[in-house]
Amino acid sequence: MSAESSFDIVSKVDMQELTNAITQAERELETRFDFKGSKSSIKFEKEELIISSDDEFKLSNVIDILIAKMVKRGVPVKNLDYGKVEPASHSTVRQHIKLRTGIEQDVAKKINIMIRDSKLKVKSQIQGDQIRVTGKSRDDLQGVIALLRGADLPVELQFINYR
Repeated sequence: MSAESSFDIVSKVDMQELTNAITQAERELETRFDFKGSKSSIKFEKEELIISSDDEFKLSNVIDILIAKMVKRGVPVKNLDYGKVEPASHSTVRQHIKLRTGIEQDVAKKINIMIRDSKLKVKSQIQGDQIRVTGKSRDDLQGVIALLRGADLPVELQFINYR
């Protein structure tokens, strides 16, 4: 058994599951009675969702349907960054929703401080858009995972490469 154990903290979105959630939401839009004849659509282009509909009420309903499908498929909804609603062509409205992947520097620093203040015997270091946590005891590493799962952070975290 190795002397040091470690894991990485990342924030990413499974693109295949996101695509499946979008497909399911589009299928529901086609079959729902309140969307008959509506110009509602969901497009996914380069880390960004573009949602358009007839008016703001229908737009919010489309977003609710999409979020329900994302939650059902296990896609993190905390990583969505909503833009403002803007008018589009043919008297429709549109909203851009960006997908945040990776842990931003200020959030990474906050996570580092939380780990340091927990008094667990582990070391954490920021490596680009992820954080590596190392320690001698696997119990301490699992304590860090439990601490971060219970914390209210602005992004959804995944724990990978646990060795």
